[in-house]
Amino acid sequence: MSDLGTMTAVVTGGASGIGLATVRALTARGATVAVLDLEPGDARLGFTADVADDASVRAAVAGAAEVLGGIDILVNNAGIGAAGTVEDNPDEQWHRVLDVNLLGIVRTTRAALPHLRRSRHAAIVNTCSIAATAGLPQRALYSASKGAVLALTLAMAADHVREGIRVNCVNPGTVDTPWVGRLLAAADDPAAERAALGARQPTGRLVTADEVAAAIVYLASPGAGSVTGTALAVDGGMAGLRLRPAPAR
Repeated sequence: MSDLGTMTAVVTGGASGIGLATVRALTARGATVAVLDLEPGDARLGFTADVADDASVRAAVAGAAEVLGGIDILVNNAGIGAAGTVEDNPDEQWHRVLDVNLLGIVRTTRAALPHLRRSRHAAIVNTCSIAATAGLPQRALYSASKGAVLALTLAMAADHVREGIRVNCVNPGTVDTPWVGRLLAAADDPAAERAALGARQPTGRLVTADEVAAAIVYLASPGAGSVTGTALAVDGGMAGLRLRPAPAR
C-alpha cells in the first residue's frame, strides 16, 4: 500500500519507541519522513532537535521542510515521563516535563504551521495518553502534562480547521517501549510489575508500539479527512471497558 506516496511527514521523537514505529509505518505507506530527535541515529532524514529549545526546533523544522519540499503531516510524539504523587516531584521537574511534553508540541507546531498551510492534506497528530482521561496512581505530573496535551489538541483543531489542517491525538495505554522497559527493570519484581500493567488493560497485555503507530497513520492519512478534534484510544479497552472479574478456575 502506498496511499501516502506523495506526502511528507515530520515525526518528533522518531528515533525510538512509538516514534520509530510511526516513522516505519508512514514510510511503508509511501510517505517521505524526516525524524526530529535529540539523537536521530541512522535515520535517513534525521535532524537533531531539542523540543525544549525553540531555536533548535525552528532550525530542524526549516531544514526538514527544505529537504522534504514541504510538510503535510506533523507527528508530535517527543515526550518524557515522570513517576510520583504531587508530593514527590520538585518544581524543577514539573517545569521540565511540561516544557517537553506540552510546550514541545507548541514549539514544533508553531514552526511547522507555515508549511502545513500550503499542504492539500495537512494533518497534525499528537501523542497523548490514557493518563489524560483516567486517574492512574503515581503519575500526577505525567497525567497533568498529558491532560494539557488533550486540551491543546482540541483547541488547535478548532483554531486551524478552516485552514484545512486537521488536529487529532492518540491516547495509548501502557505501551511496550524502551521507557516502560526501563521502569520495569527498576522495579523490585519486574515480572510481577509487567503482569500487573498488562492485567489492568482488558486485553490482558501491553499495547505494542506498532499498534499506536497504525492509529497515528490512520489519523494522518487523507482517509481520515473528516476526523479532527478526536482523541483515539489505543489502550486495550482500558478507557471504556469495565469487565467483571474473571471466574475462578
